[in-house]
Amino acid sequence: MTGPNDFHSDFLRSLQARGYIHQISHPEELDAAAARGRIAAYIGFDATAASFHVGNLVSIMLLRRLQQAGHRPIVVIGGGTTKVGDPSGKDSTRQLLSDDQITANIASLKTTFAKFLTFGDGPGDAVLVDNAEWLERFGYIQFLRDYGVHFTINRMLTFDSVKLRLDREQPLTFIEFNYMLMQAVDFLELSRRYDCVLQMGGSDQWGNIVNGVDLIRRVDQKPAFALTTPLITTASGAKMGKTASGAVWLNAEQLAPYDYWQFWRNTEDADVGRFLRLFTDLPLDEIAQLEALQGAEINEAKKALANAATAMLHGSQAAEHAAEAARVAFEQGGVSADLPTFEIPRAALAPGIGLAILAVDAGLAASRSEVRRLAQGGGLRVNDTVEADANRLVTAADLGEGGVIKLAAGKKKIVLVRPV
Repeated sequence: MTGPNDFHSDFLRSLQARGYIHQISHPEELDAAAARGRIAAYIGFDATAASFHVGNLVSIMLLRRLQQAGHRPIVVIGGGTTKVGDPSGKDSTRQLLSDDQITANIASLKTTFAKFLTFGDGPGDAVLVDNAEWLERFGYIQFLRDYGVHFTINRMLTFDSVKLRLDREQPLTFIEFNYMLMQAVDFLELSRRYDCVLQMGGSDQWGNIVNGVDLIRRVDQKPAFALTTPLITTASGAKMGKTASGAVWLNAEQLAPYDYWQFWRNTEDADVGRFLRLFTDLPLDEIAQLEALQGAEINEAKKALANAATAMLHGSQAAEHAAEAARVAFEQGGVSADLPTFEIPRAALAPGIGLAILAVDAGLAASRSEVRRLAQGGGLRVNDTVEADANRLVTAADLGEGGVIKLAAGKKKIVLVRPV
């Protein structure tokens, strides 16, 4: 595999050293272009939800690395492509969203990028554009005549996004089949508007990106390149950003900074060094020292990861509060105002509410059966006392320090139940 010393540009050397590179088209040509001077590159993000999750973070960090190396990032929000739906990595057709839903999602998603990138009018400042601006101006016949002639069904059937769906005998709608054409046109449009020479994305986007590379080189005879990142999974094989409780959202409204901090703090030992390289700006020599820690000392590396990742997204103050809340809760057995809180009507505590029901409602566990397993294994605690009966009633008599009930699952998750 190509190593960082084989590249001449700071950009590709940094990406390789930190583990971002899976595939590159025309690597020598791209490396030479990035070494000669500033290039522009983009990643597209469809507006399928109001918040990104940790699974999107590697792409956002890729744009950050690009800008740190002195190049120009272009963020493309898919106001147009979201209306079609990307079939890549999906076994079924995505639910089509209304125009109002897409508009609301775009407004919410835009706020995330400013935390990772510097936007402005300077030559190296990031740009944010919506592909609806050009895609929605096409008439269908015009689109087919201008661009459909450059794509063959034979080749499109070989792409993973199509093959996987067909091999599993899952339907692929005609509207989804058009997605890769739209993405290729995005790249061509950005090449013409911003002299964009590189599209980046996850490994599942390789076929779609190469389509755009080929279209630009064929139609405009200009250089164009593709770069993809590896699929990010945990050491145990789980998909990045997925937990038993659901997705790890980047918006504070959907996931509190404390829970975000805890997600990184709970990283598997074998993943600490890799995640420090991918998701923080810590220098590589410092990361090497942290990942070399053994035994219980590896927890210090996990805290460094949690602090750096949380500070980048939510600010240093939020990271400090989360770290202190965890210290108070886990090392001192106390209660901190920064711990996740679940409010219930005070009247519900009069007759009492089943512990398993309350734990699920409060987000401590995904199901009642999970709560029962925790209780049987000694991992369920109420006000720091091990609770073996997951079905017992929780009442006002359980209110403890600060007038709340402290529920804990294992040593890593705590929720405060507050009556209102």
